[in-house]
Amino acid sequence: MAEILLFHHAQGLTPGVRSFADDIRATGHIVHTPDLFDGRTFPSIEAGIAYIGEIGFDAMRERGVRLANELPPTLIYAGFSFGVLPAQKLAQTRPGARGALLFYSCLAISGEWAFGPWPDGVPVQIHGMDNDPIFVGEGDIDAAREIVEKVEDAELFLYPGDQHYFADSSLPSYDADATALLTLRVIEFLNRV
Repeated sequence: MAEILLFHHAQGLTPGVRSFADDIRATGHIVHTPDLFDGRTFPSIEAGIAYIGEIGFDAMRERGVRLANELPPTLIYAGFSFGVLPAQKLAQTRPGARGALLFYSCLAISGEWAFGPWPDGVPVQIHGMDNDPIFVGEGDIDAAREIVEKVEDAELFLYPGDQHYFADSSLPSYDADATALLTLRVIEFLNRV
């Protein structure tokens, strides 16, 4: 049994994010889904990003990092898009991390914006669509490829399509087939770490 700290995307803790967490819980794992937006959800990525901008990206990321202090250190950190910011920071900097699951986004592990190198012994899976204008178009795929190249237990999974939030069943961008495969891969990952 794994224990996961799962951070939502910029539209908030939507019913689709909750449903994804419930699907993982149904396989026997513990999933924590903190609400970084205090109950707010947004109708679009842009509206959610605007809200995050009001609070401050760093402040919002650190809100997620602080939440981890209430939980044991031996967590798997997971995040959807914006939620990758606190998840990846925690996976790279909080001692005891057991793994990371990064959905739709990825940060480089070298360069100006990096949290530093990837820690030894922390496996990671990165998932995105091969024509997602954000994941591919904004360079996250390059960061993902850097991790796969430099980290021993790292996998990048690309799904056909151009949607960003494709595993959120409450949004129009949902892709049931891609989500089924993503979920299978995530469960296999959780069962082995």
